Amino acid sequence: MKISINSKLLIFSALLLTGLTACQQKATKYTADSNFKAGVATFVADASFSPIVDQELYIYTNLNPEAKPVIQYKTENEAVNMLMADSVRVAILSRELDTAERSVIAKRQLVVESVRFATDAVALIVNTASNDTLITVAQLKKLLTGQGDGNRTIVFDNPNSSLVRYLKELTGSKGFTQKNIYALKSNKEVLKYVSEHPDALGITGFSWLNDPDKDYAGYVEKVKIVGVRDEASKQYPDQYFKPSQESLVLKQYPLSRGLYMINCSSKVGLGMGFAHFLASPTGQRIILKSGLLPDSIPTREISIKNKLN
Repeated sequence: MKISINSKLLIFSALLLTGLTACQQKATKYTADSNFKAGVATFVADASFSPIVDQELYIYTNLNPEAKPVIQYKTENEAVNMLMADSVRVAILSRELDTAERSVIAKRQLVVESVRFATDAVALIVNTASNDTLITVAQLKKLLTGQGDGNRTIVFDNPNSSLVRYLKELTGSKGFTQKNIYALKSNKEVLKYVSEHPDALGITGFSWLNDPDKDYAGYVEKVKIVGVRDEASKQYPDQYFKPSQESLVLKQYPLSRGLYMINCSSKVGLGMGFAHFLASPTGQRIILKSGLLPDSIPTREISIKNKLN
């Protein structure tokens, strides 16, 4: 994924804040997964999160020019299968490994390290021409289980994606087979479809709506985010919320998911180095500037001086 001009400005600001010292580093010979800041390693990442992962990777490799991580973007199912097959040992997912998956890793005498580094919102979008700008969680569940308006088209990214797993868990369904529900191939296709169909409801990751690249920015301009109300909420049963850092940190927006870096390499290497970077103030600041919610809010020190008359 190409980095947009706005993203480059964001990233450059982060570099200034942290102080770029990579130019002073000594050259090292590239060896497979050699240490925190140098070497070659292959990671797999959920394609749903490529916008934020690309931004983080851009900063990390600029700060550490001897580091050569290679990211393969896959569906969640494909990413987990690669971990289980030992094709890769580092993955970025929207969930932690379950007990059975951890057991598979443990049989190889490897330790699973999991770092939660951000919270993403599951965003509902409609065409700008649509008047349907509000929905409840109960209404969404009905639409996804065939009990709602059968004439309304619902689209999401991929049948094997983390988003579909999330929706299955939300509704308690094993799958979505209704004729008005379609799994496309990517989040970009979801944005494109909704931008061209006034009757469509799209479901996508919030990170795709912030600072979009030129190749799909035109689609984003033609969609709008739907406000969601959770009738079962104890604090906000009567209020609608759109995804934002504020609504996520206050737990007002009801559709959210964590982002995790799963490292099964069991050694000091780029996997551990990139995980530490994601959790560092610099990595968390990048997430903050992207519009997602960082796992730990970076602090700012402000010096206040009284001017004496």
